[in-house]
Amino acid sequence: MGSRLWTGSSETGLAQMAKDSNSKGRLYSILVPTYNERLNIALLCYLLFKTLNDLDVDFEVIVVDDASPDNTQDVVRQLQRVYGEDKILLRPRVAKLGLGTAYVHGLKHASGDYIVIMDADLSHHPKYLPSFIRKQLETDADIVTGTRYLEGGGVHGWDLRRKLTSRGANVLAHTLLWPHVSDLTGSYRLYRKPVLEELVKACVSKGYVFQMEMIVRATRKGYTIAEVPITFVDRVYGTSKLGAQRTCDQVRWTGNSFIASLEKSFFEHGLHWWPVLSLSSHLERGNFF
Repeated sequence: MGSRLWTGSSETGLAQMAKDSNSKGRLYSILVPTYNERLNIALLCYLLFKTLNDLDVDFEVIVVDDASPDNTQDVVRQLQRVYGEDKILLRPRVAKLGLGTAYVHGLKHASGDYIVIMDADLSHHPKYLPSFIRKQLETDADIVTGTRYLEGGGVHGWDLRRKLTSRGANVLAHTLLWPHVSDLTGSYRLYRKPVLEELVKACVSKGYVFQMEMIVRATRKGYTIAEVPITFVDRVYGTSKLGAQRTCDQVRWTGNSFIASLEKSFFEHGLHWWPVLSLSSHLERGNFF
């Protein structure tokens, strides 16, 4: 896959490339799902506007809020008065319905040719967006994904246990699923809009494993994927939504996906696959995790 790192162009060159892309009518839609992000959303929007205005690219920010009880939506409405309702779109939902469906909901309202998905808690810093845009322009990739596990990437603010857990989940997924990306559990990405639309229709996961499923399906469908090193920074404000349950969900999904691929292979070759089916049923019931 197209995962080599960019080492060439200057920031001036990037700005010119971005301007050239605007002449072709490119628009970037930034999808930001939120739940109780009142303390982070204003700073995130400031950094997004500063970064992307400096690049002179056309963009919109789409905030999908799941009925946050901390009045996140009120803060977003104030931001709309500052930046304009055409630049910040608030598309709320009636309840906390899950990350995967938040992307589906936001995509319905996106006008851009390219879609960026990122977290609202500043763990995904907007300063990396120029690298995402530059990488896509250089490689013409269908997907550009941020990675913590290539040179120049990393994690800040995690203890050793959490680092080992995340790394272990990635190693397991790589061993079983061969996704051809270094950071399968990352969620800071840029997609061509038609590619993302096709992937979300195919995916069945609803939570954080939605990101894993999308990148695995993209690999299987033959889409080109490029990678950009990023540093993931743990949130400063608010309560983290990460935890042991997310890792368990990721491991369970990896196991189910691997067993499903075995079942398909056994069936296609006319082999006896009832033991694999039995194992899959145990995984689905969560007996092993």
